[in-house]
Amino acid sequence: MNLFDNGSDKLLNPELNWINEPKSWGLDANHSLVISAPAEADFFIDPSGAAVKSSAPFLYTLVQGDFNLTTRVSVDMKQQYDSGCLMVMADDQHWAKLCYEFFENKPSILSVVTKKTSDDCISGKVDVLKPYLRIARAGNCFAFHYSLDGEQWNLVRYFGMECPAEIKVGIVAQSPIGEGCLVQFDYFELNKGNLGISEA
Repeated sequence: MNLFDNGSDKLLNPELNWINEPKSWGLDANHSLVISAPAEADFFIDPSGAAVKSSAPFLYTLVQGDFNLTTRVSVDMKQQYDSGCLMVMADDQHWAKLCYEFFENKPSILSVVTKKTSDDCISGKVDVLKPYLRIARAGNCFAFHYSLDGEQWNLVRYFGMECPAEIKVGIVAQSPIGEGCLVQFDYFELNKGNLGISEA
């Protein structure tokens, strides 16, 4: 189910809600969501204790139990760390995101898992401008994958995180050290139920 279907401009599916709603966003004629990430917008809890950020626009729906979520994303990359992400959130100290990000002047795949503090995992550079991202949940296990073509999927990481049955699941646009960037999500494809985390 694509939760962007039947929406237009600023009319969204009623199941979708914002944390940090940005000033500029909207669905285009193709039902793709375009978000203008504000300057220095991010989700990150520095393990050194130096900074806690929870300012990035996060469009989410509440999901009970197992699922997988897929999108195709593009980013107008200008500054290091400008990115579009999929994110799951149990609470403000337990969440994880899979990002298509501008890192060392190259489009790259990165991920962050936060259990009171955040890690930061760089998976590598990608050679397409609009990769696919996917998150799957099975119980308290999660798998992050990306794809260049929507057919062949590459595992980014597989991890456990204690979560309630119902969590927030959605998309994030961020520009952690930049002046903002445009991020486009072509769709928000959510399928509920245990679909087999190894195949997700």
